[in-house]
Amino acid sequence: MGSATVLKLIKALGLTAYAKQLKKLLVRLRLWPKDGFGYRHRKQAYQLLSGRGLEIGALHCPANIPSNCKIEYCDAHSRQESAILFPEIESSLLVDVDYIVNLDRDRLLEKVQPPYDFAIINHVIEHVANPISVLEQLFAVTKPGGLVVISAPDKEFTFDKPRGLTDFPHLLEEYRQGVSSVGDDHYLDFIRHTAPDIFNSGDSSLLEETLKSVRDRREHAHVWNSESFLDFLTQSIAFLGIHATTEFVSTANTNNIECFVVLKKISN
Repeated sequence: MGSATVLKLIKALGLTAYAKQLKKLLVRLRLWPKDGFGYRHRKQAYQLLSGRGLEIGALHCPANIPSNCKIEYCDAHSRQESAILFPEIESSLLVDVDYIVNLDRDRLLEKVQPPYDFAIINHVIEHVANPISVLEQLFAVTKPGGLVVISAPDKEFTFDKPRGLTDFPHLLEEYRQGVSSVGDDHYLDFIRHTAPDIFNSGDSSLLEETLKSVRDRREHAHVWNSESFLDFLTQSIAFLGIHATTEFVSTANTNNIECFVVLKKISN
């Protein structure tokens, strides 16, 4: 039985809350990987890493990197703030954050301590206002020969499934305009498709309250499937004039969750 089928069965039987508690217990006992069994493809890719690295937005699922690597953590919120914003996450699993950086407003290069041998950003790029700018910053803090590990959820396997794909011209326009905050139109689209009962309720107070929560939690602003995310990376790298090679790719066709890519920065 596939993992997607199991999840549907758990939900149908009303066992979601019990399943979450069981998972927390198994994680504590180290019988269940923090990032789940659906991410086994990452283990192979992480073997490519060495040296000193930066992980952005690890939250409660830090990358399982080789023991000889050193890692620093960067996030928009402190561990304490994340515990409040995401009460559904077991707070003891949250990483300690070394650098507080808002990728929408701050320049990564000015907030952390580059250069790094590798940078990791898993399931963060879909939350930011200006994905092309973030990709540019990732390569800026990574040394020549270093690796950029980046992934985004494939909408076909998440709550984003009913939403439309974000096309590259839209992202390019946001980059050229220097967009530094996610517009509420993105978040209203999120609510419209993931919580249509609230969006169509006619209750303006409820909608405003929900919008504030979505905004505070920085929910998904942009949406990709594996094919469109690879296209986003290809076009962005070409536009930015970055020289990079692709060292590893895993798409949702095989891992059933995300598009996961490792890029190697080449000297100009």
